[in-house]
Amino acid sequence: MLTSYPKDKIKVLLLEGIHQSAVETFKNAGYTNVELLPKALPQAELIEKIKDVRLVGLRSKTQLNAEVLAAAKKLQAIGCFCIGTNQVDLAKATELGVAVFNSPYCNTRSVAELVVASIVMLMRRVPEKSNAAHRGEWQKSAKGSYEVRGKSIGIIGYGHIGSQVSVLAEGMGMKVYYYDIEPKLPLGNAIAVDSMDELLGMVDVVSLHVPADESTFKMIGAEEIAKMKKDAYLLNLSRGTVVEIEPLAKALQDGFLQGAAIDVYPKEPRAKGATFTTPLQGLKNVILTPHIGGSTQEAQYNIGKDAATKLINYIDRGVTVGSHTVPDLNLPMKKNTHRILHIHENKPGILSAINTVLSNSNVNIVGQYLKTNEKIGYVVLDMERSAISDQLLAELKQVKHTIKARVLY
Repeated sequence: MLTSYPKDKIKVLLLEGIHQSAVETFKNAGYTNVELLPKALPQAELIEKIKDVRLVGLRSKTQLNAEVLAAAKKLQAIGCFCIGTNQVDLAKATELGVAVFNSPYCNTRSVAELVVASIVMLMRRVPEKSNAAHRGEWQKSAKGSYEVRGKSIGIIGYGHIGSQVSVLAEGMGMKVYYYDIEPKLPLGNAIAVDSMDELLGMVDVVSLHVPADESTFKMIGAEEIAKMKKDAYLLNLSRGTVVEIEPLAKALQDGFLQGAAIDVYPKEPRAKGATFTTPLQGLKNVILTPHIGGSTQEAQYNIGKDAATKLINYIDRGVTVGSHTVPDLNLPMKKNTHRILHIHENKPGILSAINTVLSNSNVNIVGQYLKTNEKIGYVVLDMERSAISDQLLAELKQVKHTIKARVLY
């Protein structure tokens, strides 16, 4: 597909060793000016590097704060090749009209499998027996070891990952209960409960699958742990801010809880190989993993392809489905037309001003699409091929409160 700007001159910067599937996806779409770097860059280097970049892809370590974004004068879109977008200043990106995408669902299966595997390992007390075997101790015993079949699991957060855990756990013969702040239809024989407190007191395993926000900050602390069944197990493969580590460590040391599996932490090292400490280290029957819930080759391949495709759809067609900044529009293609994208502050009268410019230029509109959020508006204009001109684009850019305007094709 042709664009108004040659695809081979559109700079794409991918950081933090994003999977090669992203590079291949860009190149298959005609974007060959792709630079892939293995690590995150310090802020000063990133500011220099990003000046001429139109598309940037990153994972969780790169910080696109307001200062970095302000330096990226040509930046059109950001792809977070991971679940979250916490590493991007979304307010600043919105102000600048930069679309921000992520890939929240491609690692669902990877996380769900690790959850179920961890439950099996904890109930069989594999962590402590494995450590003993490494020390040369032969701890062959059935004491404290159980099958998962017939046990109950309580899932807090019944979204994409939580519901997948539900299916896998039921397949292992577990009784599944769940709690979510929004009504969710159960999969299989899962049963919804009315409150988190009710869930905590009725299940053998509690597994957390919630986002990081104000409502989930330290949602599991000493008070909540005390409401759990004695000898239960706690798993957190969601966000590090959800569980207070010190009360969890105490409950494990005191023997109130039988075990725990933790993949995320309140403070995590910024680089592979860095020193990591937590009060949970050295405790019996505790699985500690370094935020690898979604770190499988399959997940990274799918994330690379998914996030790259969203960026390409935005640059090629103006599609913003999944954007956290520019309002959500899914646009049909129009043959034999030009398409202009106009991003502006959400102020009264702007669409009227745009249409005045078009009317004064005798432009015949084939299609017009508008979507707004509380901060900005997004207008897509499809017009006859003969209507486009540099003068028209210049006038659209002069409309008051305009943030960005460009000819797509």
